[in-house]
Amino acid sequence: MKIIETERLYLRELRIDDKKELMKVLSDPESMQFYPHPFTEEEVEKWIQWNIENYKKYKHGLWAVILKESDIFVGDCGITMQNISDKTVPEIGFHIIKKYCNMGFASEAALACKEYALKVLQYPEVFSYATLNNISSQKVAEKIGMRFYEYFEKNGEKQIIQVASKD
Repeated sequence: MKIIETERLYLRELRIDDKKELMKVLSDPESMQFYPHPFTEEEVEKWIQWNIENYKKYKHGLWAVILKESDIFVGDCGITMQNISDKTVPEIGFHIIKKYCNMGFASEAALACKEYALKVLQYPEVFSYATLNNISSQKVAEKIGMRFYEYFEKNGEKQIIQVASKD
């Protein structure tokens, strides 16, 4: 079932049988350089399960990002609840398979998720965070209209938080 549709993409709920495709990004050392480590196969399966639980609990999570034209899986993108500066807030995250990076898919999917969070889910604000060195993620947040909010520490690293609101 399609949750969100854009010009080139559609987002749908992740399924366990997406594991092989999702491993192409979550198990890739370069793609996961801003995480503590690339994910093992078991961690990718737990990631999918966590999102399936989020769909039930919050009515959102990270969704599979699929190219409409060819039905090809290119990554995940969506809205998860994150603890940022002692508050639980909706946060837009994404992971795009390296082969499909720099084609605008992250920005297209993230913009659709931002609009979904604000208009459909009726959140007053939606956030994005990244380590200071993760310039690519920060640029995606800027492209979709997010602005600097604050810095915070996570896993011993300084993070930048960006925000978008309804107004």
